[in-house]
Amino acid sequence: MKKRGETYRQWYDPILHHQTHEEALDNGTCLEVQARLSRTGATQLFIGVYRADGSLICERAYSQRAGETVSRALVWGVGYARRVAVEGKMNTSSLRPTARRWPTR
Repeated sequence: MKKRGETYRQWYDPILHHQTHEEALDNGTCLEVQARLSRTGATQLFIGVYRADGSLICERAYSQRAGETVSRALVWGVGYARRVAVEGKMNTSSLRPTARRWPTR
């Protein structure tokens, strides 16, 4: 069971429809990526990477992925989550200026 962090709790909104990609790697690391449209039509993205025991490695939420569709944001997020899982940490140099730790809804 994943031990969600504050980033997920702030991002979560059960009313908004979202697309999800979940994946377990060979070493047990679990990836969860969710993309959705906000109430104002902005593409939003959540990326979670968790150890095999469910403990948190990284969570990141984007309040806006300018110029990206929900599907495209999901694909980018999965690639990013895989890199985090392999490297074991977030690479902040790949973040866009619109990335926020706790996005607005």
